[in-house]
Amino acid sequence: MSRALHQRAVVADAHNDLLIAVTARPPHRWAGYFRERWLPQLREGGVDLQVLPVFIDDQFRPEGALRETLRMIECAHTLAEGNADEVRLCLDGDDIDAALADGRIALVLALESAPGLDANVELLPTLHRLGVRVASLAHWGRTALADGSGEDATGSRLTEAGVRALKEMERLGILFDVSHLGASGVAHVLELATRPVMATHSSARALLDHHRNLTDEQLRGIAATGGTVCVNFLGEFLATDPADRTVDRLADHIVHIAEVIGVDRVGLGPDFIKEVSADTTPPCCEDVEYARLVVPGLEGPRGLPLVTEALVRRGLPEGDIEKILGGNVLELFRKELGRRG
Repeated sequence: MSRALHQRAVVADAHNDLLIAVTARPPHRWAGYFRERWLPQLREGGVDLQVLPVFIDDQFRPEGALRETLRMIECAHTLAEGNADEVRLCLDGDDIDAALADGRIALVLALESAPGLDANVELLPTLHRLGVRVASLAHWGRTALADGSGEDATGSRLTEAGVRALKEMERLGILFDVSHLGASGVAHVLELATRPVMATHSSARALLDHHRNLTDEQLRGIAATGGTVCVNFLGEFLATDPADRTVDRLADHIVHIAEVIGVDRVGLGPDFIKEVSADTTPPCCEDVEYARLVVPGLEGPRGLPLVTEALVRRGLPEGDIEKILGGNVLELFRKELGRRG
């Protein structure tokens, strides 16, 4: 039953860093490498809607951040154009619906912490023209716009430029992503937001007290904007004991968030870091810590049907499971990314 349910549901992944892996190859290999290495995984996992974050590694910051941001955006366009029979880079709800109707995977571009932007908020319209439709303002540390959750002790809110960025994103139709944002920054965003915000990859702090997870109060605040919380799959954010980092523990986080804010506000934000690491790290130098971070079976997109199985075991109604798998993210994107006509 769970396999059939997974196959007929719209499955949306709100956070997969696969662009890091693809851009590690020469540009002439981008489209082909995506088709060979990542497309089969997405298909086997049943992914219909894939958010592609642009994440800039430390070696490019600060001087090369904008250049690498543009390079990764170009990579997204190139792989979409080179695989137009299988995927479509989507700018609005109509594009997403057209892709799904054709049996193609809908791709949506996102910025993770936006280091290439720095304090130049006037570049947001440029990035919007290039296809960016979701963005966050910080990662673990400090940016010109906000502090990440790793800097929670500072108690910092958005900077003046960060406030302007939020307003400009709302004007443009770029969804604001609070994942990684510090606690005071999240509170500030929820005070100011006039449009829905989302968390693309965050789990429940009530189940594990980690600064990357969201408190019940924060969850309610996001839901009150009309936004969606997409649950992170990384074991580090699910349980302290590696032995407890299981698919069922992930289901605990999903169910808890659904109980706090309603099943209409929950989605999936896997963050398949082990799979991306395997694609970018030589075998001689792989950091074994990644192996301890992942939930067994959920190293990559192929494992997504396991989540459906876990939710079925919990006895959730099929309609609720379909919402969690992707229906809620699809509806949010249809509403907030705009529709033509």
